[in-house]
Amino acid sequence: MKSLSTVDRREVGGEGTGLLKLDTVVHGDCLDVLKTLPGSCIDLIFTSPPYADNRKATYRGVPTNVYVEWFLPISAELKRVLNPEGSFVLNIKERAAHGERQTYVLELILAMRQQGWLWTEEYMWHKKNCYPGKWPNRFRDAWERCLHFTRQKRFKMFQDAVMVPMGGWATKRLARLSDTDRIRDDSQVRSGFGKNVSHWLGREYAYPTNVLHLATECSNRRHSASFPVSLPTWFIRLLTQEGDVVLDPFMGSGTTALACIDLDRRYLGIDAMQEYCDLARGAIGERLNGKRSNGHGRAGKSDQSLSPRLL
Repeated sequence: MKSLSTVDRREVGGEGTGLLKLDTVVHGDCLDVLKTLPGSCIDLIFTSPPYADNRKATYRGVPTNVYVEWFLPISAELKRVLNPEGSFVLNIKERAAHGERQTYVLELILAMRQQGWLWTEEYMWHKKNCYPGKWPNRFRDAWERCLHFTRQKRFKMFQDAVMVPMGGWATKRLARLSDTDRIRDDSQVRSGFGKNVSHWLGREYAYPTNVLHLATECSNRRHSASFPVSLPTWFIRLLTQEGDVVLDPFMGSGTTALACIDLDRRYLGIDAMQEYCDLARGAIGERLNGKRSNGHGRAGKSDQSLSPRLL
């Protein structure tokens, strides 16, 4: 692995400057790189860390019994560099081994709460086209967790950016409203929930659920664990605005950066494997060339410009 004091330091900040530039992929251990960043400089962290004990041939796995211990120093640095109003979305799924699901993800959630993180929400990524298979004591995995952590209760969230069409149900349901539908009707089972159906009259869009129905990455991107660009895209729309800075400390094939380019956000990627840094940079170059050829280049912004928060 190259030292950040040599080639990568020149690539990302200019020799001797000690500054990290935006819209770039850094080769190095994410914990080392994170320590060079100033505090509160990132608006959104979206990442999927290495699998526990899985796919060691293509990505260094982490043993399940030390996963929490391994990740906590990283999450401490992520908390430091995250803007107080920012968010951290962690795409992860515990593996099954020795006839049962392992508990390291649940243990990690509890440990991060002790670290000061707020576990704000849990989203489910439903993989619509997961590959068929058969196991003696369970069925195929068709979903993964997207854990949403924040530093504080008040954080940036733009719910209107991810609204979905109301759907065909609304045509019949809203055509004939009863008197009860026109007032807040509290649940008859005393759950504390209530609704006023008439509030949805004339609306074409509704807020989504916390289940994301997205297909997996089907193309061969020379990475064994790449997620679809639609996954970071959804969270980037929800939790950032144009020009905001998105960090992926386990960049892999560069998917998070591609979503940022599409949505006019700034990105910073880190990966410990040179092969994946090269792969990500190639994908980013192709995406930028395609965007420019379509007349949607990032006008007035150099790919090598510095964010004021990184100075």
